[in-house]
Amino acid sequence: MTQVSETKVLALYNKRKNDSRARTAETMKERLGQEQELLKQECLHLRSRLDAAQSECQKEREEKLVLREQLWASREQLQQQAAFCTGLGAASCTLLWSASSKEEVIKEILTDGKLQSFLCLAGQTLESFVKSLDGQANIEKQDSNSPEQQFVLALAGIVTNVAAVTCGRDFLASSAHVLLDTLIQLLVLLKAGVFPKLKVLMLMALYNVSISVKGLKYISEFPGLPSLIWTLLEDGDNEVCLHSLRLLQSLLLEQDLLSLTMLLDDPQLPLERIRTLAASSRHPALRQTAQETLDDMGSRRTSTSKEPTDTSTSSSFNIHAKKNSSKSQMHNVSCGTSHSIDDTCFPSVE
Repeated sequence: MTQVSETKVLALYNKRKNDSRARTAETMKERLGQEQELLKQECLHLRSRLDAAQSECQKEREEKLVLREQLWASREQLQQQAAFCTGLGAASCTLLWSASSKEEVIKEILTDGKLQSFLCLAGQTLESFVKSLDGQANIEKQDSNSPEQQFVLALAGIVTNVAAVTCGRDFLASSAHVLLDTLIQLLVLLKAGVFPKLKVLMLMALYNVSISVKGLKYISEFPGLPSLIWTLLEDGDNEVCLHSLRLLQSLLLEQDLLSLTMLLDDPQLPLERIRTLAASSRHPALRQTAQETLDDMGSRRTSTSKEPTDTSTSSSFNIHAKKNSSKSQMHNVSCGTSHSIDDTCFPSVE
């Protein structure tokens, strides 16, 4: 009897235990079902957001494509406008370059009162162009007739012609110091063999300004100018060497005894190079100018070694020489289709 009771109790216990497990399993099943439903709803929500994001992305991609096409069109239009402006500037400045070879035209330009703003724009344009070269030594061979080159050559030619007239170089010497500084700085930036035509025009402009006593004083005070001339004398272009020597001749006429002494005693002074140009150059004008420079250096070295009482006599002689020597010819440059540089001079009225 006791055994039967224990068996019933054990069976009842097992049944309750199985019922409890079944209820637990059912509860877990319901919970999993609920979680699965939540995950399903969340998945549908995320899919909806994904579809919206993809639609927005596609819309932005299409808008970006439209904007890119507009950018290309605007860039092409801007390039066309830049080319037109460059061509117009080249044509206009070339005409003005040609007209500025006449003294009366320079006087009219000065009377008009717009020269200062023109010189400011000219300096900025030349600086921008030179900095864009980035050492392209063969630029002229690549595109010798490009509007950009014609433009900057014409600008430099106009400045040179302005400086070839007395009133013009007096204006430059007194009211265009920024432009003069820019010309010298650009000569520093231009490497050997790069755009020698532009170098020559800038050197001619500086030489013309140096014919004025005030202009010579300002230019000679520019730091590093002698070193620049020494560097330019090593240039392979004969015209660059020629006009570098002419500018050096102007510096030799500086009346400041200390400045002259420092110039003549500069250890970097390329005497051998000047002697070589004087002895073996196939360019007659360059050979003659080199020899004259050597003679000037010798005479000025002699004058600086004299007693102080002789200084006034020496200064008077050199001012006279500056006004009348063939070496002090002003350079007026004309332009042609090939932009060749022709040296002429206005009568010296100083």
